[in-house]
Amino acid sequence: MLQIALPNKGALSDGAAELAEEAGYHCRRRGRELSVRDNENNVEFVFLRPRDIATYVSKGIIELGITGLDLTHDSGADVEHIMDLGFGKARFCYAVPKASDLTPDEFTSDTRIATSYDDLVRKDLRRRGVDAQVVKLDGAVEISIQLGVADVIADVVQTGRTIDEAGLKTTGAPILHSQAVLVAQNGETAQREEAQLFAQRVKGILVAREYVVVEYDLPEDRLPEAREITPGIESPTVSPLSKEGWVAVKAMVQREDANQIMEDLSDLGARGVIITTIRTCRI
Repeated sequence: MLQIALPNKGALSDGAAELAEEAGYHCRRRGRELSVRDNENNVEFVFLRPRDIATYVSKGIIELGITGLDLTHDSGADVEHIMDLGFGKARFCYAVPKASDLTPDEFTSDTRIATSYDDLVRKDLRRRGVDAQVVKLDGAVEISIQLGVADVIADVVQTGRTIDEAGLKTTGAPILHSQAVLVAQNGETAQREEAQLFAQRVKGILVAREYVVVEYDLPEDRLPEAREITPGIESPTVSPLSKEGWVAVKAMVQREDANQIMEDLSDLGARGVIITTIRTCRI
């Protein structure tokens, strides 16, 4: 039975479970179960700390895992990044008191940096050629400056509200742009049929989230211009209508462009323009 690790809690937990469910798997926990078996798909979902998932996958104990890119980098685990999953997006940044002008380029050996991601920070400091002091904490690093433990923090920033309420601001460019990712053991990329199927289904859901289907009727002589607006994946599907000189057109378009496309088609003379969502697809 294929084992797939999902985050047991935190910001990534709900998104990972929702993605697996949309892909046709049964992984919802009724309580605090450590694992859930989906016998129909021959998959067991194991719920682990997000920080530990890459380590289990790298050792081949778990075959696939969903975790954060930041946690994967910080773990130092040797895993293969199969795909980005599009949720749990965040920045990993340095932050200092709002009154401070300190930037990462000014860090010295006396600079104290509090973080829960010490390996990720040490890698960045080595890249900068700085031998600053890294203070490893398990959480709530925002208060460490106020308590006199650190001069700087390095942490995951999503909305920025938490560090703002702590009287801090980000400084310098983000160390890393993170999001949820699907990982496998390096060199053992989803070899099993069940693993390949899971990856394909997940990719289908991600593509479906990016695209919608647009359908419309159009005078046939305007078709060349319409193709420019809705080129589709390969090309749009065009069918004749019973009304002479008119055709029906169907194409996949980027979801974020849907409203503008609708307006452009209307200006072109299209009628009955309909936008529908896609549950899943393969391209």
